[in-house]
Amino acid sequence: MHTGQDEDGGESEGESTSTSASGVGEQVRGWFAGRLPGEWFTGQPDVVVDREEITIVGTLPEPEGTGEDATGAERAAAAEGRIKRFREETRARRIEMAREAEHRFRRKVAWGARCGDRSEMFTTLSVPVMTRLRQSERRVLDTLVDAGVARSRSDALAWCVRLTGEHADSWLTDLRTALRRVEEVRAQGPASAGA
Repeated sequence: MHTGQDEDGGESEGESTSTSASGVGEQVRGWFAGRLPGEWFTGQPDVVVDREEITIVGTLPEPEGTGEDATGAERAAAAEGRIKRFREETRARRIEMAREAEHRFRRKVAWGARCGDRSEMFTTLSVPVMTRLRQSERRVLDTLVDAGVARSRSDALAWCVRLTGEHADSWLTDLRTALRRVEEVRAQGPASAGA
């Protein structure tokens, strides 16, 4: 498997070793809180940690000259320019921090920034995930491919995961409500055979 550095210090593909110590997320957030320059972001950045990757996304100050009378297009262009400037001006330091963090925490580092209504990830890690699907599940993926929604089964599965993520809050709330209802119905039913 090819493993190459992308422009912001993370590897573009490859395997990473997961650190099994509890509290890794807190350690990572604490390390970046101490390591990140205070002038980079308007507040604490979002630091998300999983088994393979650490993502740091901070909010940049609004560009000057985009007051209340600025059009939406002007604000969007100014935010895009601010993010691009931040990316270029901080590249060397982000690469240095990413290398240190990757060595220390055995995870790749991805960077991103927000400004106004715009959010951009500079680097991300794509990790292959193996799954077993029954025929009915494969047919769903094949339908998405046949309809042109996705180029392949892999793209179709990624599309499904993104769609679920976009609707996760309302969907999970509905799911939790349904589970509570199931628990209520079970409690009203006859006692279990083992009791």
